[in-house]
Amino acid sequence: MDTLTQNQAGVQKDTFPINGTDYIEFYVGNAKQSAHYYQTAFGFKLIAYRGPETGCRDTVSYVLQQDKIRFIITGAFNPEHEIAQHVQKHGDGVKVLALWVDDAKDAFEKAVERGAKAAAEPQTLEDENGTVTTASIHTYGETIHTFVERNNYSGVFMPGFEAKESPMEVTPIGLKYVDHCVGNVELGMMNKWVDFYQDVMGFKLLVTFDDKDISTKYTALMSKVVSNGNGYIKFPINEPAQGLKKSQIEEYLDYYRGAGVQHIAVATDDIIFTVDELRRRGVDFLYVPDNYYEDVMDRVGEIDEDIKELKRLNILIDRDDEGYLLQIFTKPVQDRPTVFYEIIQRQGARSFGKGNFKALFEAIEREQALRGTL
Repeated sequence: MDTLTQNQAGVQKDTFPINGTDYIEFYVGNAKQSAHYYQTAFGFKLIAYRGPETGCRDTVSYVLQQDKIRFIITGAFNPEHEIAQHVQKHGDGVKVLALWVDDAKDAFEKAVERGAKAAAEPQTLEDENGTVTTASIHTYGETIHTFVERNNYSGVFMPGFEAKESPMEVTPIGLKYVDHCVGNVELGMMNKWVDFYQDVMGFKLLVTFDDKDISTKYTALMSKVVSNGNGYIKFPINEPAQGLKKSQIEEYLDYYRGAGVQHIAVATDDIIFTVDELRRRGVDFLYVPDNYYEDVMDRVGEIDEDIKELKRLNILIDRDDEGYLLQIFTKPVQDRPTVFYEIIQRQGARSFGKGNFKALFEAIEREQALRGTL
């Protein structure tokens, strides 16, 4: 079943306004080297830093930015620190999906009143550039949402961080904004977290995919996509479905040791340039066989891009009633087969590439087979 409810504009009433993704924070084992990777491979620029030199004695954080996308790469020095413990259990992964709001205290109180579990009470940070107020709630696994109110701040990021630039030249690759973030949860937990986003955050159910939509001969999963009212925040939530062999969701849950963020989709206006640059810089992508392109144009119709270039770069194509999209998926970007990226260019389409699911899942299964986990 593929249920689209995107056009029910006006029906949705958010619990509180969300202006977009403020930042995504990763807990990692070596923040300095991870930050270097995102600069050299993905073209993010270092804009701010927090660590011993700024008075923070137990952790270090690098703030990276490309257009509207902001990543924080954070590590800890003491193996007993909660960040180090998180990395020991999960490997490098996403800890915080931060949401930019007008009033962090109000968002936090309304979320808790509607059933969210508090992770951090509202606090206001201040320096010579103004104030930033934050507050956090728990979501699936050990992932949290931090509400960030920064209307009264003119600094580079927030109090506690110092502006910093890398001595090396960093060239952006055309990434624009976070399109969506996908969470993997345990069997039977998808509807619980979909209900959470609807009941607590006021999100609407955007799309539903069942195991007939997302399956191959061997594996399957189910997914529901929730979105806030303005569509700036979209969270697909996946859970395993019964199949002959271990699905990608089960593999993720095994390696991550629980629920967490599976992949981050980042948007570009020129996917050919972006993917060309990523490949040149050493980023690995899932491989889809050339026979995918034999009939893809019959399925998607006319597009602006050169199909030869898309085939050369292994970029997938799909179409919905609003237009078409181009997408490609990296392999995991850390040792454990957990977090990976989707590069997406939307030419009107608002869907998620349903027509590519089978080819994508077969590509993932080939990687699972090489790891011996299929």
